Amino acid sequence: MQTTSDREQAVVMPNAASAQSKKEQVAEMFNNIAGKYDLLNHLLSLGIDKTWRKKAIAVVSAIKPAAILDIATGTGDLAIAAARATDAHVTGLDIAVQMLDHGRKKISELGLDKCIAMQQGDSEALPFEANSFDAVMCAYGVRNFENLEAGLREMQRVMRPGGQLAILEFSSPTAFPVKQLYGMYFKYVLPAIGRMVSKHSRAYTYLPESVQAFPDGQRFCDILTKCGFSKANARPLTLGVTTLYTATK
Repeated sequence: MQTTSDREQAVVMPNAASAQSKKEQVAEMFNNIAGKYDLLNHLLSLGIDKTWRKKAIAVVSAIKPAAILDIATGTGDLAIAAARATDAHVTGLDIAVQMLDHGRKKISELGLDKCIAMQQGDSEALPFEANSFDAVMCAYGVRNFENLEAGLREMQRVMRPGGQLAILEFSSPTAFPVKQLYGMYFKYVLPAIGRMVSKHSRAYTYLPESVQAFPDGQRFCDILTKCGFSKANARPLTLGVTTLYTATK
């Protein structure tokens, strides 16, 4: 039986047979599915992902930020939601160039070019000065970090004192029968639909594996505290299918 310590240290790779680092594999995987990413996001979450993002934005909006950083921004859905809900300038950063290209196209079509800047970069070595942002966000990206603590410490470094952190991440429900139904959906239905639509053999098998290995709930709050954040809190959403983590600096 896997212990909490084992789970916290587990490293799940998109392709265990590859000689590439996890970071390189993640970038390649998301570049390969970039064209179908938005469709699958909304389809596989049954559209609830929009509600989850709104809850994260509400937390960030409360401090009236002028500058927001969206880590692992992907195609920019969270960055777009933040720009619409606040007067802040939003910087979206991602390691996958093709995801950013799709995001820039969406942002341009929405007329938000002046509000959002999309930038390629490594979440574990952010190209920003310390205390540069009032708020830092990340939706479903931290479990893809090659070194979780390195990425979180970078997020803490670039956020100003008193700033707000908001992280959305998938989690594992514990209540019956949600746990059992969710487990079957994640293990069998989601990978099958993901493979069929994205044409990528591993992306949507890696997803449930990486969620299972992620140190969710209080374990993740403890890691946030270890990385320099304060007032770390975990708020389960939709019966624990996802969790909104918040903290300050």
